[in-house]
Amino acid sequence: MASQRKSQLKRTQLTTPIEKRIFILRGERIMLSFDIAALYGIEPKALVQAVKRNIDRFPEDFMFQLTAEGFQNLKSQIVTSSWGGIRRARPYAFTEQGVAMLSSVLHSSRAVQVNVAIMRAFVRLRKMLVGHEELTRKVIELEKKYDAQFKVVFDAIRNLMKPVRIQPKQIGFRANTKKSS
Repeated sequence: MASQRKSQLKRTQLTTPIEKRIFILRGERIMLSFDIAALYGIEPKALVQAVKRNIDRFPEDFMFQLTAEGFQNLKSQIVTSSWGGIRRARPYAFTEQGVAMLSSVLHSSRAVQVNVAIMRAFVRLRKMLVGHEELTRKVIELEKKYDAQFKVVFDAIRNLMKPVRIQPKQIGFRANTKKSS
């Protein structure tokens, strides 16, 4: 049963698009070591061992190990049913540069192909973010440009919405309250 769950989890991990495995942490786009290992078709332990044998190629801005609190925070932000059950070791986070460096550590044709796909995913995400920023900038420009024209319209609408106070007309007689003496 455990092996069946493990193989099902691996199939799920392999069919998940790369873009969905890229997260933002500490202001950087990162991928987690177990996601990268699944893409390469190796165990996360083997990936970490290869990195540790070449640790001088992975400074802190290329790779860092998540704190327990950071990992819990990341899991709570990402809606997922399971990340493979209980993990003994905290995963490592690889930045875009760290993922690129992995191809020099893992010498297999699959590693090269996977790295190319991952790099393309990072580029697609970067383009999407730039496009989003550009769209936001254009909307702000349009708001500024048409603010004055729409201000007149909104002022007119506000004036029409103001309740008009009309003095109620009195009905009946006005009694003379002064007594004559």
